Amino acid sequence: MGLLFEEIDNQPSPIGDISLRRRRIPALGDRDIYEVKLGEEFLMSSMFYDAEIALADLGLAAVEGKALAVVVGGLGLGYTAVAALKDQRLSELLIVDYLETVIHWHQQEKVPLGKELNADPRSRYVHGSFFDMAVADPGGFDPQQPGRLFDAILLDIDHSPRALLHHSNASFYTVENLGRMARQLRAGGVFALWSQDPPDAEFMQVMDTVFINTAAHIIPFFNPFQNGEATNTIYVGVKA
Repeated sequence: MGLLFEEIDNQPSPIGDISLRRRRIPALGDRDIYEVKLGEEFLMSSMFYDAEIALADLGLAAVEGKALAVVVGGLGLGYTAVAALKDQRLSELLIVDYLETVIHWHQQEKVPLGKELNADPRSRYVHGSFFDMAVADPGGFDPQQPGRLFDAILLDIDHSPRALLHHSNASFYTVENLGRMARQLRAGGVFALWSQDPPDAEFMQVMDTVFINTAAHIIPFFNPFQNGEATNTIYVGVKA
């Protein structure tokens, strides 16, 4: 068995110190658990990733067509991006992250899924603010091709539309700004969002205003710390 705890990296960022840690919990078996913290707040863990995979699976399942161009907002530990690349229809994946340190962790393969993302020629890292790019006009998510349209946008940054990493993100979860983001989707394109919280009726009204065929999928998973089932939510909407 390796070390029970190791801090792999710790760097300052525009929103606070961000650290990457690896640890083992003997009661949970012989595996490494990777964690990312922002200050003292846990951002993500490789212990729980079912819903991050479901974000890609459910979002892309709602998209029709081939040669899909997809945006993932929030790189995290890479689970959503890698799951999206498993869809053989995908031709290009742009992975947008505000924290350059997180991108470097993957480029330098300090996290396990970095190797898969780096090896797939369909994927490309984009350093920038997803929320600024979402409402830019005529900018957008691809600095190399301003104004281009995408088949799907998969977002996992805030904990939920109410539990935000930064208060300035609140304006994104409105009819006006979701509508601006939707202009970067082709007709029939899909927006999908991860949330740690149960379905939010108020946010569903916003989704229903901007998109059609909306749904809030509850994703159950086992939480060993609670010794029971926990849930996340995946919101999905289709552009008319």
